[in-house]
Amino acid sequence: MLQAATESWQRRDFQQCLEILERASRLDPANSGILLDLGRLYGKRYDYAAAERCFEKAVRIAPRKMEALVAAGQLSRDFENYAMAEHYFQRAVEQKDISPETLVKLAELYERLRRVDDAATLIDRALQANSACASALLLRAKLDRQAGRLETAEKLLRSFLTTADRENRVRGWYELGGILDRQQRYDEAMAAFLEAKTLVLPDAPPLAAQKQYGRAGLREFRTRLTREKLQAWLDCGQTLQPSRRLALLCGHPRSGTTLLEQVLDSHPDIISAEETPIFHDDAYFPLARSFPEGTPLMTILDSVQPGALQQSRQNYFHCVELFLGNPIAGRLLIDKNPYLTDLIPVLIRVFPEIRLLVALRDPRDVCLSCFMQSFFPIGTTNFTYLSLEGTVGEYAELMSMWTTLAPLLKNSCIEVRYEDMVDDLEAVARRTLDFLGVPWDARVLGFDAHARQKVVRSPTYADVTKPVYKRAVGRWRNYQKYLEPHLEKLAPFVKAFGYE
Repeated sequence: MLQAATESWQRRDFQQCLEILERASRLDPANSGILLDLGRLYGKRYDYAAAERCFEKAVRIAPRKMEALVAAGQLSRDFENYAMAEHYFQRAVEQKDISPETLVKLAELYERLRRVDDAATLIDRALQANSACASALLLRAKLDRQAGRLETAEKLLRSFLTTADRENRVRGWYELGGILDRQQRYDEAMAAFLEAKTLVLPDAPPLAAQKQYGRAGLREFRTRLTREKLQAWLDCGQTLQPSRRLALLCGHPRSGTTLLEQVLDSHPDIISAEETPIFHDDAYFPLARSFPEGTPLMTILDSVQPGALQQSRQNYFHCVELFLGNPIAGRLLIDKNPYLTDLIPVLIRVFPEIRLLVALRDPRDVCLSCFMQSFFPIGTTNFTYLSLEGTVGEYAELMSMWTTLAPLLKNSCIEVRYEDMVDDLEAVARRTLDFLGVPWDARVLGFDAHARQKVVRSPTYADVTKPVYKRAVGRWRNYQKYLEPHLEKLAPFVKAFGYE
């Protein structure tokens, strides 16, 4: 039954998966592991009440209560319900014989929620219990770096980089690379980033094969896109009602999408959903599931029936409201997700009324920023960042979709440059709101205060709680000699986006 549930989830038949696990739990009611897994899957389907119900029962019957509380907290964090994660981690740290690592898990959550003093207190407890706890030393170094104590942070990191487990070594080398970059020690910073990536490289080959298969299909799809085809899909908007207020904020990761999202989300007539899999899982995949595996994307989009499109539209908005925890209520929904850039034609097919916001930034700065981003474990969306060559190749693949589409679209899209935002935020905000048909509201200029009042899920969660700054513009020049072998591949995009 558990195997069948896993297979159902992989097919994205979520309801069947949950029904199988519910039945398994009734057959084995004393199995806390099944309940924890069931809670995790309910959380991934945005049914947080059902997730909590499963977690509470698992904690109640588990032979080791503390372990169940820690697991519930970690699973809640995995599906990004930070309030639920905090609830379970707090209960865990109140138990006897709590491990330093569990104290660090709650401290990491507090750091994410900008409760720095609370995080520091827990780190002190963890280090009192084990002065060599690598995860505690890593988070202490991160807090020191955020406070500007760069030399202290570097010393802490170097104290465990050769002895810690693999995960903390990877994260530690990335953190050290960022600190060295802040100190303008660019060659040492690059060496640190490469150390982190070397530790992760053995995990990449299976992901590369999967990525290559998907990319091949998208390349073939791009060759078949025409202005007439897109216009035919746009004309279907009259038959897909009611019309929705929806905009996609896309582009390549690290192009300023988070900054623009927080600016727009500060407007009272706008609400944003940040980097969810909802469109892919609940709107696009149900359309593709009715076709044989391997059916070309163009065939799927041409053949799909209006009833199926209507169902995808309903599924999407229903799941977004569950994720947000409140009704959209007529507001303009911004779906911020750089990884949907490849699927813009699918979004147009499902939502012909959609508006497109495409974030642009100097491609050389984008690639460097992606390369320097800390991540572990790796997945299909980020394993290409393990080398500069792979990073540049991924950029070229993703942004080729936009350079193919841009000439084919008329008035439904706008490009927003990161450099323009940091130079004159008000002008960019006014232009963007005008494009979206939303009246001006000065509250968008206070995006940093707004961001401090909410959970930001992007890796740049700390940066968007600060006023705009310009230090990231032209950063690639500090690493020009490393990027030099790859600049020719980026040249067409540098030219196309006006960064020559």
